[in-house]
Amino acid sequence: MTASSQLLKVAVFASGSGSNFQALVEAIREQNVPATVSLLVCDKPEAKVVQRAEALGIPTFLFDPKSYATREAYEEEIVDRLREEGVELIVLAGYMRLITATLVEPYYGRMINVHPAMLPSFPGVRAIRQALEYGVKLTGVTVHFVDGGMDSGPIIAQKAVEIRDDDTEETLAERLHKVEHELLPKAVRWIAEGRVTLNERKVNIRLGD
Repeated sequence: MTASSQLLKVAVFASGSGSNFQALVEAIREQNVPATVSLLVCDKPEAKVVQRAEALGIPTFLFDPKSYATREAYEEEIVDRLREEGVELIVLAGYMRLITATLVEPYYGRMINVHPAMLPSFPGVRAIRQALEYGVKLTGVTVHFVDGGMDSGPIIAQKAVEIRDDDTEETLAERLHKVEHELLPKAVRWIAEGRVTLNERKVNIRLGD
């Protein structure tokens, strides 16, 4: 394992149950990924992900967006905490809030998101439903850098998932989550190992050494 002083410090943003959060933490710890999840940021203090963080011994930054006049106001506090913790990479894993330039600009190229569709198809919060309603035969999972748009940043990794004739949102979501739990840790590993280069919209990944 890389010395702790050299581990990439990661903050995960999540709003819900936190299955991706837990899968990422466990993958990092069990698969010798040179990174550490040092902070959970959550906008819903009652969310299950908070319990997961406590069980895993990971500090949390909890906030209620309704207590702030603007998004920028709470994002300024988040940025301050990220800097205090020395966070080098942000992972959005089911974080259900739009973010502004206050957060994007200081962390551009150091913030990634996992999305349950093959972007640029089906961006937004109802990607699984959109794919089923449209009738596509393949959907999938995308890990991408975050920019100022809706799921529009440069793509790091994708994996396709076949849609079955009898799929519901629930059955398809279950298979997509399994892929998310594999693809997100893989992308974090590549970044932590210095294999990822971002050049405008193109992401190059150096593999094989």
